[in-house]
Amino acid sequence: MKKLIETIKNIFKIEELRKRIVYTILLLIVYRLGCFVVVPGIDPTQLANLEAQTSEGLMSLLNMFSGGAFGNASIFALGVMPYISASIVIQLLGMMIPYFQKLQREGESGRRKMNQMTRYLTIVILALQGPAYLTNLHSQLPAEAFLIKGFSFNLFATIVLIGGTMFIMWLGERITDRGIGNGISLIIMVGIIAELPYSFAAEIGTRLNQTTGGLLMLIVELVLLFFVFVATIALVQGVRKIPVQYAKRIVGNKQYGGVRQYIPLKINAAGVMPIIFAQALMLFPLIFASFDATRGLAATLGNYTGFWYNFIFAFLVVVFTYFYTAVTVNPTMMAEDMKKNGGFIPGVKPGKKTAEYLDSIMSRITLPGSIFLAIVAILPVFAMKLGINNQFAQFYGGTSLLILVGVVLDTLKQIESYLLMRHYDGLMKTGRLRGRSGM
Repeated sequence: MKKLIETIKNIFKIEELRKRIVYTILLLIVYRLGCFVVVPGIDPTQLANLEAQTSEGLMSLLNMFSGGAFGNASIFALGVMPYISASIVIQLLGMMIPYFQKLQREGESGRRKMNQMTRYLTIVILALQGPAYLTNLHSQLPAEAFLIKGFSFNLFATIVLIGGTMFIMWLGERITDRGIGNGISLIIMVGIIAELPYSFAAEIGTRLNQTTGGLLMLIVELVLLFFVFVATIALVQGVRKIPVQYAKRIVGNKQYGGVRQYIPLKINAAGVMPIIFAQALMLFPLIFASFDATRGLAATLGNYTGFWYNFIFAFLVVVFTYFYTAVTVNPTMMAEDMKKNGGFIPGVKPGKKTAEYLDSIMSRITLPGSIFLAIVAILPVFAMKLGINNQFAQFYGGTSLLILVGVVLDTLKQIESYLLMRHYDGLMKTGRLRGRSGM
C-alpha cells in the first residue's frame, strides 16, 4: 500500500504527465455529461419505454458501448461504433486496393488522407444509422414525446446525432494527442464502466429476491468473474520468446562473442481490436431492422443469445485476429532489421527464410490466441444461461471485459514509461508492464 501511494505521488510530480492526466479526465467528463443531453425536440420524461428496451437484448450492448446515451436518446446516442465500422472498411481496403496500399506506404501524409476518408465514411454510415435510430424512437415513444413533428424533426435530429458522434471522435483525437492513452478506446471504456455499478446492483437485487442460491450464489459468481478476469489478462499479456543470436564481431585480430536476445511475439498481437471490429459488424444488421424485406434476417442476426449470432461473431473474431495481426506484425521488416544489425535466429538463414520462419510462428501462436479470444467473446451468453442477470453477464467476457483489461493495461503502460524516463519506480515490481499493443 505504501508503495502504491508513493507511486501515485511520483506520477503527479511529473508536470507533463500530470497535465495529460488532468486533460484526459476533463474531456472524459465532457463526454459523460453529453450522454445525458437529450436530443432537442424530445420530452425527456417520456423515455421509460426506450430505457426498458435497452435493458436487455442486443440493444443493451449498443447502450453499453454508448455509455447509456442510446437509452437516454442523447445527442451521443450513436456513440463511436460508426467510426469503428468505417475504420474496418478503410483498413480492409488497405489490404486489397493498390491505391490505399500506396497511402499506407506514404507515412504521415498517407495516414492523414486515410483518416480523412475514414471521417467521410463515418458520416455516410451515420446518415444511415441516424434515421434507423429515429425510426426506433418513434416506435418506442408515445406521440406526445416529440415536441417537433414530421420530416423537419427527423432531418434536424439526424444532423444532431451526426454532429454528436463527430464531436466524440474529436474528443478521442484530442485525448490521444494531448492526453494519456488511446482516446477512442478510453471513451468506450468509460461508457462500459459507467454501466457496471447499475449492472452489479441489479444482480445483487436478483440474488437477494430469489431463492436460487441467494448470497452464496453471488459469491460464486464473483469468484468466477475473478478467474475470467485473470485469464483475460493472461491472454492480453502472453508472449512467445524467439531467441536471436547476434554474430561475433572481429576487431583487429580479436573476436568478441555474440549476444543472445529475444523477440517477444505476442499470442494476441491484435489486442482487443478484432472483437471491437466483429462487434461493430454484428450491430450493422440493426440498420435494416426497420425494412420489411430484411426484418427477418435482422431479427435472426440480432438475437445475441442465439446460435447463429454467436457462431458468426466467434468466426469474425478469429478472422479479424489474423487480419489485424498481419497489419500489426510485419515479419519481413523484422527479418530485415535483424539482418542489418547482424542478428540471426539459430538454425534459420537470415533474410527471406527468417521472415518465413517468423510468419509461421505467428500463424501457429495466433490460432490458439484467436480461438481463446472468440471463446471469451461469447462467454456472456453462457453466463446468461446460468441465470446471471443479462446486464451483469456482459462483464463475464466479451467486448466489455477485453476492452476494460486492454485499455487499462495500455494506459498504465504509458504512465509507467513516463515514470521510468524520470527514473522513478514503475507500477509493477519488475518495472515492466506489458500492454495489449503490438511489437
